[in-house]
Amino acid sequence: MKYVNFTDFKSARGITFDPTKWLVVTQEMIDHFASATHDHQWIHIDQKRAEKESPYKKTIAHGFLSLGLITTFLAESVQVESLKMGFNYGIDSVRFPHPVVEGASLRGIVKIEAIEEQKFGALKIIWDITVEIKDVKKPACVAKMTTIAYE
Repeated sequence: MKYVNFTDFKSARGITFDPTKWLVVTQEMIDHFASATHDHQWIHIDQKRAEKESPYKKTIAHGFLSLGLITTFLAESVQVESLKMGFNYGIDSVRFPHPVVEGASLRGIVKIEAIEEQKFGALKIIWDITVEIKDVKKPACVAKMTTIAYE
């Protein structure tokens, strides 16, 4: 959804936006995440071992990879033309109800829980975000995240 400015955007409080496009989690993404975070646990990076020893028979993405994709899903769901900059303020809660196997498709469901005015014309936005896995009932990630935005 596109908004012209913060005045327009404030009307989005309480809205759940349409789901984002599906994004495939590849082994390359998982490997890059492992390298960036120095988390090289075999369940993430060793496809042959995972096929033999994992109950999922495939590697699984790090939970924090699913969490990290939230900003991608936010950017796809909501655009404010007057936005100059924004930053992540924090995460109040996060859960990883279901693992994401290599090759799974994820999408985001984004809801604005609250919008609060801040100093310097900024907004504090509290988001409820669910990361769904295609053809799986449980989500990969559910999170309540706060961002600060400036126009």
